[in-house]
Amino acid sequence: MTGRNDPYDTNRDMRDDFRAEIREFLGTRRARVTPEQAGLPSYGGDRRRVNGLRREEVALLAGISSEYYTRLERGNATGVSESVIDGIAQALRLDEAERIHLLDLLRGAGTTRPPRRKPAQQRVRPAVQRVLDSMTGTPAFVLSGRLDILAANHLGRALFSPVYADPARPPNNARFVFLDPHAPEFFRDWDQVANDVVAMLRAEAGRDAYDRRLTDLIGELSTRSEDFRRRWAAHNVRIHTTGLKRFHHPVVGDLDLPFETFPLGGDASQSLLTYTPEPASRSQDALNLLASWAATNDDIDESEPAESAGSAGSAETSD
Repeated sequence: MTGRNDPYDTNRDMRDDFRAEIREFLGTRRARVTPEQAGLPSYGGDRRRVNGLRREEVALLAGISSEYYTRLERGNATGVSESVIDGIAQALRLDEAERIHLLDLLRGAGTTRPPRRKPAQQRVRPAVQRVLDSMTGTPAFVLSGRLDILAANHLGRALFSPVYADPARPPNNARFVFLDPHAPEFFRDWDQVANDVVAMLRAEAGRDAYDRRLTDLIGELSTRSEDFRRRWAAHNVRIHTTGLKRFHHPVVGDLDLPFETFPLGGDASQSLLTYTPEPASRSQDALNLLASWAATNDDIDESEPAESAGSAGSAETSD
C-alpha cells in the first residue's frame, strides 16, 4: 500500500488504496491466464490488446455480468458474495493464498476504519521463549508478519549470525535479503528467497495495511532496492509454511534445512519457524558443528533482539 502518497494522512480515504490494489492484483492475475488455458476460443489473435483474459472473459467464466466484474475490479467491493469470490477465484486460477489476499483487499476497500497513528509494539511471551530455548538441537525463531526476528534460541542466532550482524534491532529478514550484500551468498537460492519474501510481505500488507512499521519497511525497500520494486510490482502473494532452505554459513559451509512454520496463538501476526535437517545427513553434521561453535561463542547471545529478551506479555495494541 506504500508509494501512494502518505498512508497516514488522515485527510485521505485509504479505501482508495485498497481499490487500486484490487485493480492491479486482478489485472495481473488476468494477464497470466490465456483463453486457451481457460477453455475459451481466442478471438482477435495477434490483435488482442491485453495479455491473458479480458474482463468480459473472466465474467463469463465466473458466471457474472461483465458490468459487475468491471465494477468489482475497479474496487467497488460492496456486498460481494462468497459465490462470486469462488467464481472469480476459479476463473483466474487463484491458489489459497491469492484467494485470501483478494478477500483481504475487498474487506479493506469496504471498511471505514481509520489508520493507526502508532505502530503496535510486538512482544514475545516468556513461555514462548522458553519453548525456543528448550529446542537445543533445532534452530528456532519467532517471526512477525513483517519478517522481524522477534526471538530466537541459541542455535537459531548462530545459524542466522549474518542477519544479526546488522546492528538494527529487531533483525529483519526482508531488509537483509534486499539490502545486505552478503545475502546472495548466505541464501544459495537467493532469487527464490527474494520472491518468497516479497510474496509474504504483499500478503501481510493486504491483511493489515494500517501497520505503520510494515508500510515503512515496504517504503524503505522500494526506495533502496530495484530488485524489491520489480518483484513488488508483480503482486504475487504466498503462504510460506513448509519447504527447504539452502544456506551457505560462513562457519560451517552448506546446509540444506527443511523448515516448518506454525502460527502462535494469541497473536495472529507471529509465527514459530523451525529448521530440522534430515537425520544422519551432511546438513545434520554441519548443524552439529555449528552448535559446537555456538557453545563457545559468547557473542551469539549478545546479538539477541532487544525487543524480545525479557519481554513480558503479549503484543501491545495501539489506538
